[in-house]
Amino acid sequence: MKKTVVFDFDGVIHSYTSGWKGTTCIPDPPVPGIEKALKDIHDAGYEVVIVSTRCDSIFGRVAIENWLDLYGLSVFVDRVCKEKPPAIVYIDDRAICFDGHPENLLEKIKAFKPWNQREEA
Repeated sequence: MKKTVVFDFDGVIHSYTSGWKGTTCIPDPPVPGIEKALKDIHDAGYEVVIVSTRCDSIFGRVAIENWLDLYGLSVFVDRVCKEKPPAIVYIDDRAICFDGHPENLLEKIKAFKPWNQREEA
């Protein structure tokens, strides 16, 4: 059985620079360098899964699949779905990595910004 790596779609694979335009409207190009990363991870034997709330409807899932085809990324993706499957790691632009210290979570939540909204981005 392959080890699974789960990617969030918007902000991780889809650059999402235009923000939310609707379930089926995916106007922006891929994040620079994501094609090579997906290829390397897939070629290393991992199952690559994309998860998105866009997949609440079949139209959203098909929109993602069509977008992946448009940019030549579908060959590195094994599955697109709504819910996170069990995985060895989840890659998301809106996540806080739990460090075993729940006492710091509120401060981390208040200070959080996704990578593309930070000053160094």
